[in-house]
Amino acid sequence: MSFIECENLVKIYKVADLEVVALQGLDLQIQAGEMMALVGPSGSGKSTLMNILGGLDTPTAGHVQVGEHDLLHMSRRQQVAYRRREVGFVWQQTARNLLGYLTAQENVELPMALNGVPSRERRLRARELLDRVGLGHRLDHRPDRLSGGEQQRVAIAVGMANRPRLLLADEPTGEVDSEAAEQIFQTMRDLSHDFGVTVIVVTHDVGVSARVDRVVGMRDGRTSIEILRRRDEHGQTLSEDEYVILDRAGRLQLPQAYIDSLGLGELARVRLLEDHIGVWPGEPNSKNEQE
Repeated sequence: MSFIECENLVKIYKVADLEVVALQGLDLQIQAGEMMALVGPSGSGKSTLMNILGGLDTPTAGHVQVGEHDLLHMSRRQQVAYRRREVGFVWQQTARNLLGYLTAQENVELPMALNGVPSRERRLRARELLDRVGLGHRLDHRPDRLSGGEQQRVAIAVGMANRPRLLLADEPTGEVDSEAAEQIFQTMRDLSHDFGVTVIVVTHDVGVSARVDRVVGMRDGRTSIEILRRRDEHGQTLSEDEYVILDRAGRLQLPQAYIDSLGLGELARVRLLEDHIGVWPGEPNSKNEQE
């Protein structure tokens, strides 16, 4: 069984007298220790999915399991315990990650203090994590004395403080330059590899696909495409394949560029050929069908 299982996941928000469907029967599986990215435009449902996986929101219907936790049927108290012990968060905005009046070490110690970890243990753990993210020499620095990239690496250490099995990063490189972004991704890759933590990066930046081995694209509340990349032992890309996701109901979302190029409307013609399926707009074109 996968570490994360989403099956026919639905989330509906009520705004005044309107109902907004944020997730529309989403299916997704993620393996333990995997580092992957959820990519999509604003309104695609990726942030809603992240909030559900992080225990910050509850789905309306469907099934969602993280490890042994059934997130649909957890009580409020169980959600709080789940967020404290099982999930780490890294947000785009520094103010959501770090307290400005605490040093880097004190920020990393804080989640452990809230969980009742003894002071000596949390002090050693904080220093170990800050060393891991390359900031062992910045223990006593407050956020305003750190660069944007350094602040995000401290935030990653904060997210890892209570040894979570899942790390959720929401646009972690949205406010830093490309060099700092690469350091942030390398830090998360190393932690995923060394501690077996599952890392999910949520972003609208399709360029992030070059930094992870699996990218799941979202559109209209469902997963739509998936990119898988194979690398050698030196991290060089050997192959990159893009797939359209077929859900349990047999539905798939064609890439928008294909729809626009073919001029597909509400109806399309399909035909089962010898080794593939042909799709045509409107009335069949004999020349295309023969091809």
